Amino acid sequence: MRATVYRFLVRAAVPLLILMALAAVPRAAAAQAGQPEGQAQSVERPEAGGEANLKLPDLSTVEFHGINGRTLLGAGLVVCALGLLFGLMTFTGLKNLPVHASMREVSELIYETCKTYLVTQGKFILILELFIGATMVLYFGVLQHYEPMRVLIILIFSLIGIGGSYGVAWFGIRVNTFANSRAAFASLRGKPFPIYAIPLRAGMSIGMLLISVELLLMLCILLFIPGDYAGPCFIGFAIGESLGAAALRIAGGIFTKIADIGSDLMKIVFNIKEDDARNPGVIADCTGDNAGDSVGPSADGFETYGVTGVALISFILLAVSEPKVQVQLLVWIFVMRVMMIVASGLSYFVNEAMAKARYGTVDKMNFEAPLTSLVWLTSGVSVVATYVVSYWLIPDIGDGSLWWKLSTIITCGTLAGAIIPELVKVFTSTESAHVKEVVTSSREGGASLNILSGLVAGNFSAYWLGLSIVFLMGVAYLFSRMGVSQLMLAPAVFSFGLVAFGFLGMGPVTIAVDSYGPVTDNAQSVFELSVIEGIPGIKESLKRDYGFDVHFERAKDLLEENDGAGNTFKATAKPVLIGTAVVGATTMIFSIIFLLTNGLTHNLDKLSLLHPPFFLGLITGGAVIYWFTGASMQAVTTGAYRAVEFIKANIKLEGVEKASVEDSKKVVEICTRYAQRGMFNIFLTVFFSTLAFAFLEPYFFIGYLISIALFGLYQAIFMANGGGAWDNAKKIVEVELKAKGTPLHAATVVGDTVGDPFKDTSSVAMNPVIKFTTLFGLLAVELAVRLSAEAGSVVSLLLGAVFFGLSLVFVWRSFYGMRIGSRA
Repeated sequence: MRATVYRFLVRAAVPLLILMALAAVPRAAAAQAGQPEGQAQSVERPEAGGEANLKLPDLSTVEFHGINGRTLLGAGLVVCALGLLFGLMTFTGLKNLPVHASMREVSELIYETCKTYLVTQGKFILILELFIGATMVLYFGVLQHYEPMRVLIILIFSLIGIGGSYGVAWFGIRVNTFANSRAAFASLRGKPFPIYAIPLRAGMSIGMLLISVELLLMLCILLFIPGDYAGPCFIGFAIGESLGAAALRIAGGIFTKIADIGSDLMKIVFNIKEDDARNPGVIADCTGDNAGDSVGPSADGFETYGVTGVALISFILLAVSEPKVQVQLLVWIFVMRVMMIVASGLSYFVNEAMAKARYGTVDKMNFEAPLTSLVWLTSGVSVVATYVVSYWLIPDIGDGSLWWKLSTIITCGTLAGAIIPELVKVFTSTESAHVKEVVTSSREGGASLNILSGLVAGNFSAYWLGLSIVFLMGVAYLFSRMGVSQLMLAPAVFSFGLVAFGFLGMGPVTIAVDSYGPVTDNAQSVFELSVIEGIPGIKESLKRDYGFDVHFERAKDLLEENDGAGNTFKATAKPVLIGTAVVGATTMIFSIIFLLTNGLTHNLDKLSLLHPPFFLGLITGGAVIYWFTGASMQAVTTGAYRAVEFIKANIKLEGVEKASVEDSKKVVEICTRYAQRGMFNIFLTVFFSTLAFAFLEPYFFIGYLISIALFGLYQAIFMANGGGAWDNAKKIVEVELKAKGTPLHAATVVGDTVGDPFKDTSSVAMNPVIKFTTLFGLLAVELAVRLSAEAGSVVSLLLGAVFFGLSLVFVWRSFYGMRIGSRA
């Protein structure tokens, strides 16, 4: 693998060097002719819309109730620090919860394998950063003529972005591997509330720290970086966090489903239980739960908040001409983000107090109920905070009524963050008609009808969720027509960006309910892997040391039931993040349109089906989405085959209680290898495709970006919710029907193995892929326009062809180099 990487680095360096040389030719020729650099040809310069030329206004020039904007945002740093403190204190509290040594030993083994995986991925991401870094050096240093120190600062912020995504992912794994064993131990008391409360505490710890770190870094750029540096630093930061999230999401999704399928199929092959300690694939499955369902969402959530913020900043600086209004809107947005942290923290404490009063001592509870109430409570508090903060900060903006109109637009997104999870439950909850239909169809139709019913659920979900997003964006559009145009160009685009902002309004809670799932899943596994039931004298020991009577069977039932709730809420968070990718991409695409149309004054006719390149771009985006779906699932298929092959050859069911650590680590190694191979092919295809299509024709590229967002939205929703239906159908058979080991159970296991890469590999990775392509496209298209202007359109087309050829190499490798028969 390493040799392959090095060979490719050498090959990829050639076109990049050619690109830099070609960029230097016009300047040299201009110098010889006595012309200023960049004027070798009489072509319009694209500075008007270039992200490199975004300059932040002085935030201290506008006062809000006697407090200037800079000071007001400085106070936001204190709130971020409190959010960090909340996350760290919760982390410490989880670590200090009681846990039996046998369970702690398992969770620490899971953490060690996760740590090894993350270190490997970190090195790999830095290799990928070489490609992005070379492009940024070429763009900022060679074409924009920035001095070396300025380029270095931009590269540093790119690395900070990567470090942010990577750091919160690591924190998420550490928190979850504390929480999984503590939740497993708490289940021994036979009471449901503790095994609900512990995973949610872990999730809130991750959510509060993640949002606080992201906002802290963005505020530091806004407050402490000079205005003429801040624009490109924001772009570098966003590209870095997007790269980190895309790589961790893609690789984590492949890893987790290789391990999950490899482990699950053993239940059918050997008729053993879910998390049989003798199965060497179970530890890898637990590692994968964290690599895919914790690392991926943590990095993805961090990137989502950052990129959406950068998109709105870019829009305000491009579309709003009045500096005072720019400051008002920037301060308003960032104060709103600070208040959302407060709203989420307050809602959590209130909801937890109510949940404890209602469920603290009961023997049975609906695990989904307090999670649902938390989402709706946070949504309500966030909506109220939106109107209050807007009235306080911008009561006089525009005609004096825009404060409540802008608040209403954000509210459309905030409500979406609560409504969409409710719609997702219709297709994925263990109580839903669609999931029960999957179970019913499996009784006589086996795996065949099980799979068909899951496809039905996914397709119907795409219809209803798509209409809900259209409705909420439509309402936002109507309000954007009520005077917002007096402040800016393209007010509808700004309204869509605010809807994405509203989607993320209750960020810590969204991340918390998403992170709830991997803890509940791991808790069930930790219980089984600890083989605590077989420890001599364990009941007496627990009674003596911890003062309670043990209920082993009751504990297992509660853990399985809670895992069903975790599956549901993992599913509910996915469309929220996917929706922000699409809605937020609209705002970023506007920046490219603004650049190409010289501030919306020229070439608007090319944004039409009557301009063939634009139409062809719309078709091309769909092709790439379907390739990505296939490539990511092929990596899972081949990796799972190798994992199953190894497990079947090495599993020992007689005379042992547990699989050897060496065999378990070997399965982890297999998962890591194929996750990296799959990610490498996918990332470089996306990278070179973005460059190729940007160089081919700018308006083709805009059509392409719009297309991948729209195709990606529906493909992701369909796959995520179809997969969720299959997963919880299996859970009904296991928990409610107690039918493990039956043909019905085998049918639902097969359906779940189909749904696994649907929901946790392909669908979830579309969010960072869409945003990375769009964000990196901001640089790629301007790079192409500048080179076309200075070196000629023929050179641009030639380079586009070279990049497209390179992308096809990795498209080819994503199947032919990843086939089961290939050992490369």
